[in-house]
Amino acid sequence: MRCPFCGTQDTKVVDSRLVSEGAQVRRRRTCNHCQERFTTFEVAELQMPKLIKSDGSREAFDDEKLRNGIIKAIEKRPVSIEAIETAITRIKEKMQATGERELHSRWTGEAVMEELRRLDQVAYVRFASVYRSFKDISEFREAIDHLESHTTPVIESPIKALSKKEDKS
Repeated sequence: MRCPFCGTQDTKVVDSRLVSEGAQVRRRRTCNHCQERFTTFEVAELQMPKLIKSDGSREAFDDEKLRNGIIKAIEKRPVSIEAIETAITRIKEKMQATGERELHSRWTGEAVMEELRRLDQVAYVRFASVYRSFKDISEFREAIDHLESHTTPVIESPIKALSKKEDKS
């Protein structure tokens, strides 16, 4: 591995750890020449399926496009970058697990919605409204109703539980 500071190829691995649910290896390295430390991430590079767009055209999978769509939906929401990257990794793993050379882009959109539903309900509704081209508020209501009926209840925080008790008193 070439040192990003001095360009020497004489580096050594100090520490290795699995990250992103084992899909990546994070390595801490030290340059033997300049003694600087840096981190590298190692990922298996597998061929991603091509996407078949709604008009029938084919397009190479672009993980930056996927990342940007998710980040746009999650904008100003309390979701960590690590959670986003883990969701992207899960989507890509599911795509590869199909074993198909081509997938309909609709498959990817549904996979993104499934991951967003796990991450953040507001981001899910945002994405769904654009992805499914909601025309009016009733379509938002349907998406929210679907979300509520397919979501496991979140354990209520002690502060909310206390405030509800005080409201009843």
